[in-house]
Amino acid sequence: MSASTVSVSAHQGPITRRRAVEKNLPSGGSDFAAAAAAAVITDSDARPTNAGDTAAAILRDARKTSSAQIQAKKSGAAKKATKPRWLTVVSILTKNLALVVVLLGFVQMVRWTVMNSGGDVGDLSIMSGDFEGKLSEVEKFVTKTMKAMQVQMNALDHKLEDGISSVRKEFDEKFERKEAEVDLKLKALDVRSDAFEKFMDGFGSKSLLSKEEFSEFFEEFKKTRKGDKTEVNVDDIRNYAREVVLKEIEKHAADGLGMVDYALVSGGARVVKHSEPYGGKAGGSASWLLQRSRVSAEAERMIKPSFGEPGQCFALKGGSGFVEIRLRTAIIPEAVTLEHVAKNVAYDRSSAPKHCRVSGWLQTDPEIVTEKMFLLTEFTYDLQKSNAQTYKVDSSASNLVDTIRLDFTSNHGSASHTCIYRLRVHGREPSPVPALETQS
Repeated sequence: MSASTVSVSAHQGPITRRRAVEKNLPSGGSDFAAAAAAAVITDSDARPTNAGDTAAAILRDARKTSSAQIQAKKSGAAKKATKPRWLTVVSILTKNLALVVVLLGFVQMVRWTVMNSGGDVGDLSIMSGDFEGKLSEVEKFVTKTMKAMQVQMNALDHKLEDGISSVRKEFDEKFERKEAEVDLKLKALDVRSDAFEKFMDGFGSKSLLSKEEFSEFFEEFKKTRKGDKTEVNVDDIRNYAREVVLKEIEKHAADGLGMVDYALVSGGARVVKHSEPYGGKAGGSASWLLQRSRVSAEAERMIKPSFGEPGQCFALKGGSGFVEIRLRTAIIPEAVTLEHVAKNVAYDRSSAPKHCRVSGWLQTDPEIVTEKMFLLTEFTYDLQKSNAQTYKVDSSASNLVDTIRLDFTSNHGSASHTCIYRLRVHGREPSPVPALETQS
């Protein structure tokens, strides 16, 4: 028997036993792969010269490793804690990838071992046939493992899709709720913005203090604090403003000006003479010339409060005329006030007197001598200012008077008549001593 025949018969037993053992191995692909990897790494350094011995060593190591891993898995299954989903996914992917790498490495190592074995041609053919069967089994295992991996990946994709869809749905619902809340808040903000715009429009239409008026107010406020070196605060200004408002209210309650009127009919003053009144019947001018010493019953309207009612005035014919008033007593005149209807309630203000002159004298004789009259003031009534306008008497006119005369030479446009709503005369009564000296 030749050497090649002896070699073949000597190696048949182990090869047959290896096949039987391989068929009885556990079906866990990962355990087998781990054992194969360990065997390849261990035996690669030793560089075995016989393929049969190498396969037997690999099977023994795989059997030991698989049994040890099974026991470790059984003992560690109870202790295993629940892992997050993403850790499970990463672990599965890592293990499958490692398995593929190990299998490819194992196949490459087997081929390298066969190609570098020192046997003859007969041994090579036997080993080649044996490893072809092993290679086909490995390929089947790899195919089965890849299918299992594909199934696991599909299941993982479904789980991820379900999780993502649920999260997306929940996020959409929350987003819709938040969007509805934001819409409500924006609508409320629009309403507030409209209200604020209306408030600002109303605030802008109100007449506020100008810079000059506030400066004048502050200067008056500082005059009231002479000798007080403490710092000015808002409360002090507020208190002063309150006092000013109260004074203005008292002034308005006191006939609107806060000054004594000596030409008031309820105080004893009366109209003694005037030019032709307006509104008489046909032929009234002729009758007026016959009775010009007579005083019209409507003349008292100009020396009593009218309360701003349109038409409550004494109307004189034409654009010029005069009125003479006997005061309640003799005074030293200081100012006169001419009043017309306010522009916000007037129908027409063209009948207001324009260029005026006020004279006065002390009535000592029924016969008035013109040379005894002296000028108190001259002025022009301005429709753009307040309806009650006060004019100071010349400082040189400090004589006692008990009668005054208002002459107007024009009005603000009316050709038919001129209206005098009210005429006031302000001043002070002389002390008793100078009055006695005057009489003496």
